[in-house]
Amino acid sequence: MQLKAKACVPGVAALLAVVLTGCTGGSGGGDESDDSKPGGSGGSNAPAQPGKYRTLPEPCGEVDEGTLDSMLPGIPEMEVPEQREKAYEGTPTVTYDTDRRVGCNWKIESTGASHHLLIDFERVVSYDGSVSDDARAAEVYATKLREAGLSRPTDSPTESEDTESEDPDDGASPDSGKSSDGSESPGDKAQGGKNARADDDKGSRKGTRKGTDQGPEDDGAALDGADSSAPSTPPPGLESRTLPDLGDEAFLDDALTTATSASRHRTVTVVFRTSNVIVTIEYDEQPGRRTDVPDSKEMQDKAQDLADSLAGDFDE
Repeated sequence: MQLKAKACVPGVAALLAVVLTGCTGGSGGGDESDDSKPGGSGGSNAPAQPGKYRTLPEPCGEVDEGTLDSMLPGIPEMEVPEQREKAYEGTPTVTYDTDRRVGCNWKIESTGASHHLLIDFERVVSYDGSVSDDARAAEVYATKLREAGLSRPTDSPTESEDTESEDPDDGASPDSGKSSDGSESPGDKAQGGKNARADDDKGSRKGTRKGTDQGPEDDGAALDGADSSAPSTPPPGLESRTLPDLGDEAFLDDALTTATSASRHRTVTVVFRTSNVIVTIEYDEQPGRRTDVPDSKEMQDKAQDLADSLAGDFDE
């Protein structure tokens, strides 16, 4: 019995050696496989980047009283302090999801005209894991740009590449009359903010506001004659156009509505995108007299100044 037990010991030792050798070889192969997976399929399945902005500011508090006094001259004319304070507050826009979209509007009557101001903030979220929030926002912006009859400059932001490939006719008419002025020097585009606009450009804009009044010189002209002679489009250089120095991309639309049964009113719209947020400003003026035409340059200057301020707030 003792001899038999001794004979089993070498056999057990040999078996353990085989098992240990097999385990060592298997663990080495596993390490090589684990190292190759993260560098291979892991990178290709990474989700697209989320947008820079996760929340939106309170829009009615984003416009200071000085700006409202300038754009809505009827407010300083109010003699009752309580009424004036109420006018400054504005009216929030009704939206279904304040995390995604908010807005505020003001409508004020003044001595010679009525003015309406609307600001709208839209935070774009992509529900496609392969498309970033910024790229989706660029698509939404491109739709608004087309609706205004404009096209992107040739060096538009990289986020818009998906949009251009999806909508090939978006840039099919670069010679459009509306976009010719806006795309002259897109290479100088800065990334938004009220400090991005060149000081000399902004200064010249403010310094010449009152010198380009489009209103008819003869207020006593016959009504039909005034209707036929009044310009229906902005003067040269003030046409609807892209704005190369506001946000990631921006445009301005200027529309004068003329009708024989009502006074003319002009609406200046500025839209800009900063990352995954699209900001829209609508500024409307309707004179009390049918022979008066709202000044295009003055309204554009005020709308752009407000847009510069809002873009600067987003950059902070």
